[in-house]
This record gives sequence, structure tokens and C-alpha cells, in this order.
Amino acid sequence: MHEQHYKWSSPHLGREFEMLVFGEEGYPLILFPTSMGRHYEHKERGLIHALQWFIDHQLIRVYCPDSIDARSWYNTQVSPAQRTLNHISYDNMLRHEVLERVIHETGIKRVAVAGCSFGGYHAANFAFRYPEQVSYLFSLSGIFDITGRLDGHYDDNVYFHNPMDYMRDNLHEALWRMGIILGVADEDISRQQNERMSGILANKGISHWLDIRPNQKHDWPVWNEMLPYYLSLIK
Repeated sequence: MHEQHYKWSSPHLGREFEMLVFGEEGYPLILFPTSMGRHYEHKERGLIHALQWFIDHQLIRVYCPDSIDARSWYNTQVSPAQRTLNHISYDNMLRHEVLERVIHETGIKRVAVAGCSFGGYHAANFAFRYPEQVSYLFSLSGIFDITGRLDGHYDDNVYFHNPMDYMRDNLHEALWRMGIILGVADEDISRQQNERMSGILANKGISHWLDIRPNQKHDWPVWNEMLPYYLSLIK
């Protein structure tokens, strides 16, 4: 399997940033790590191996960026407002550095995004904020309400990065053209949030699939089963 390591000085983050890319051709998939995860997490946890058939057959090219959660949502050493601003820097980096690189390398202007657990939040937030540039969203045991990490703080910046809030008012027409799967285990700690998000999408008439896996928990074995199946549904 072809593997490439990228490392560059990010102008949006003011620091070095790393990303792994698997495959040489295929539909681009940006795959976000779990909470405070690194760019190599999916390789170590077996998810890249689970996707190997798609990569080897040049059906997908997987981009695995770092997170900066330890500096943003999980950073209790700074104020909640600063945590949010740090995340906004990450969001800008994703859009203007990672996404632009993906488009340049693949020639495809609407990408797929996915993530497990807190990576599901990043995937959903990116997809819902920029639906004109995302064709497929695969959220695996994701969360959609970030307010629990902000010690009661709330402002406009939080609102516009909290999908459970802004999606009620989001009328971007590209949302109705996106393939959306919310995958979750029946004993998952994030099941309630997935059911709530599914309700918001349903009330807006946005087509999606809430896939609740029976006899499963919030863990890698179910995610390693989910994502290959979801990718097989790409048309």
C-alpha cells in the first residue's frame, strides 16, 4: 500500500502540522482522528488495514490529518473562548491547507469526510459548514454538541462550530445533495446525540441514514466494520 507522510509549517496554526496519505488514486476521503489523536492513529488501530481493498483498487485515497484537540476543545489550561478560537484556526487550516491540497492532488472538488468518536464531530462540523465541498459524510459514533467541553461558556463562535445548534438554521442547498450516514452502536455513549442529530436532519427533509449497530459498543471493532461498508455505498 502506498503511504506518504506530509509535514509542513501551517500559517493558520503557526506551527508544524502532519498528515499521512494512503493510496495514489481514487476518491479523496479525509479521515479525522479520535480525541487528541495523531495522523498515524488509524494505521495503528487497524482502520487503514480495513480499508486496504479500496485503497489497493484505487477507489479511495485516504488523507489522515493530525488533530489539535489538546490545544483546543480539550485544553483546560486556557479559557473556553480561547479553546474555541484555537479550533477556528484548525478549521481554517483544514479548509485552506488540507482541502486545497486534496483538491489540487486529486482534481476532485467535493470530497468525502469521516471520523470516529470525536473525529466524527470534526467530520460532521466540516461537512455541515462547507457542504458545497463535501459530497459524503460518514460519522462513526460521533458527537454533535461541543458545549460540554466549555464550562458553561457560549458565544457566537461556539454556535457556529456546534452542529447541534447551527444545523437547525442551516439552509445551504448542498446539504440536500450530500450522502450522510450517522453510524452508532446500540450501547454507544454517543447514541443519544446521533438520534438527536438524525431528528434535526429529518425535520429539515435532509436524506440520511441513522445506522444503529446491535450488540456493539463505542470502540474500534465496530468502526472497522462500519467504514468499509459505508465506502462500498459510494456511487
